[in-house]
This record gives sequence, structure tokens and C-alpha cells, in this order.
Amino acid sequence: MALLELRNVTRRFGDFTAVENVSLSIEAGEFFTLLGPSGCGKTTILRMIAGFEFPDAGQILLDGRDLAGTPAENRPIHTVFQSYALFPHLTVAENISFPLRMAHHNATDIRQRLDEAVELVRLTGKAGKYPHELSGGQQQRVALARALINRPRLLLLDESLGALDAKLREEMQVELINLQRDVGITFVFVTHAQAEALALSHRIAVMNRGKVEQVDEPARLYSSPRNRFVADFIGHITTMEAQVVAAAGHSHLHLSVQGLGEIVTPLQKGVAAGDRGVFAIRPEQVRIGMQADLDELKNHFSGEVHSLLYQGDVSVYRIKLPNGKIVEALLPNSAPGRAELFRVGTAIKVGWRHDAGVFLHE
Repeated sequence: MALLELRNVTRRFGDFTAVENVSLSIEAGEFFTLLGPSGCGKTTILRMIAGFEFPDAGQILLDGRDLAGTPAENRPIHTVFQSYALFPHLTVAENISFPLRMAHHNATDIRQRLDEAVELVRLTGKAGKYPHELSGGQQQRVALARALINRPRLLLLDESLGALDAKLREEMQVELINLQRDVGITFVFVTHAQAEALALSHRIAVMNRGKVEQVDEPARLYSSPRNRFVADFIGHITTMEAQVVAAAGHSHLHLSVQGLGEIVTPLQKGVAAGDRGVFAIRPEQVRIGMQADLDELKNHFSGEVHSLLYQGDVSVYRIKLPNGKIVEALLPNSAPGRAELFRVGTAIKVGWRHDAGVFLHE
């Protein structure tokens, strides 16, 4: 039995439906992420799990028990907000131990759990300091320790890394992964940042306009998106209008792209000759070079370097194809200095393997 279940949950605000008929199943010990653009309903779901909002329809069950009517303070669930919500007049130790003191635990139990929590989030030596004396990352750890000290069944994190700068955010991602593994508590994380979701999660639910578009492991979401929204939202991708010309009885799909010709791509269930949709390909799957470099590829076409974006570790080449479509390709910058293998305007070849890319119905 799943630890947390949402069964056909709907939440409305007047005429606006924030969450529509959402069903999810989250396992114990899982790092589960709700990912989507602003206004897609992910934070509303988190608030309903926490007990700050109540569904208009459907059920939310924890350990098989319906949480309907259970107030937030009586749920074995804690929430870490983006603002951290630390008490500025309390020390680190007082902030972390606050839930235990409110629950009237004895002093010995509080001290033991406090020491464990401080060590767990690597704040040894900071117990006597106040929030304003800490860095953003340290404040984040205080908020996490306070949420974990009561040993909740579920920890909810609402854009909790959003207030950190890019470098510190990456460091905290690693810390969150390690922390979740060490404590074994189920994390439900809300974010709009795709790279963050891919890095942290065991599974991700991609949301759009109050509905769940796809639930899957990060690698499968990235390589096998279910539809165009998921493909566009997760990472960078090039899409081209295409029609299936051959499917059943073949080892691969054969697609026709206007102005380009035939593309060979992996076979997929539920796709038949005559279907219309888009062919989608990730930049790291695209190769560019001279004719001889790409001869072994089944998919190779003429192109011209349209633009170049240097990003330090990689360069992003945008190649204009004969049909006018722009396809992106990533080349690693392994040599010292600013690599510029192909200048803007250079005529080159572009291609990808027959097992790369995916066909998506519209």
C-alpha cells in the first residue's frame, strides 16, 4: 500500500479550477516532485496534503486513512516554505526545538533530538546563533531540521530552494538528496525548475493547468515524454511537424518531414502509418560536422550554422535545415580557450542516430 494517495482530487476557487481530478500514489521513502509552470496547481496540491486547503472532491489518504476533517496541526506532516519562516528572535536551537516544546516534550528528549537534528543538517557549533547571523544555506538547514525533529511521516517542500543563488542551490540539492536518504522520510517537493526536479527526484509528476500530464522516473520523462507539453517543458528540445509513413512490421518508425525528407526513429506503441504529430530530438543527440563525419548515420541532412552560444562547458549550435527549421546541437568544449569549431554561416552536415528522438502525437 502506498504511503500517500490522492484519488480524483479537485480544488476550485470560484469559477477557477486549480486542480482537476488528480490521482497520485506516493511510496514510503520516495523523493517525489510536483513539477510544472506557475499556476499549474502543484502548490495547491501541497497545501491540501498539508491541510491548509481542502479538496472540493476526491480523497487524500495517508497510510490508507482519509485525511478529510483532520486539521493541519494533527497531521504527521511538516512543510518547509520558500521563506523558511524562521523566528528571528529565537536561536538556531530554539527554532529547531520549537515543535517539541509546543508538544510539551521533556527537556531530556528535546536535548537528545536537538543534538541529533543539528548534527544531521551539519549545523554543529551554530546552535546559539540567530537566523540573521546565518547564510541562506544555513537558514535552509535550520528550517529542514525543525521540520524533521518531530519525525513526520511526510515532509513537504514548497519551492524551498527558490530563495538561494545558483551555486548554493546546487550545493543544497546534493544535501537534500543525502538528507532524504539518511532520514528515510518521504519528501514531496514542489518546483518549477526542471533541472532541479531531474536531479533530486525518484519520480516526477509533470503538471499543466491543474492536471497531471505524466508521472515517471526522471530519465524516462526526459527520454520518453508522453506528449508535446512534457517534451517542451523538460529541458531543451527541437520539434518538427511529421507524418508516419511506415510503422507496423518495421523495426523503426519512418517519418516524413516536409522540406527535409524521411527520418528514421524508434518504434512506438500506438503509432500507425498516416498518424500526424511531431518528431522531437534533444540537442545532445544531434551531431554536426563535415560529410564524412556523418555518413554512417541514417538521418543526416545539409545545414548552415545559424547562431552559436558559448556556455563554458559546452557550445550550443543552432543549425538551419533546408526546410527552414532550426535544430540545436551541443558540442563539449574540451579544449582550452573559447572553442568555435564552426562559424556562423558555415555550411555543414547535421544528423542523429536512428535510435534517437521520439514521435509525439499532437
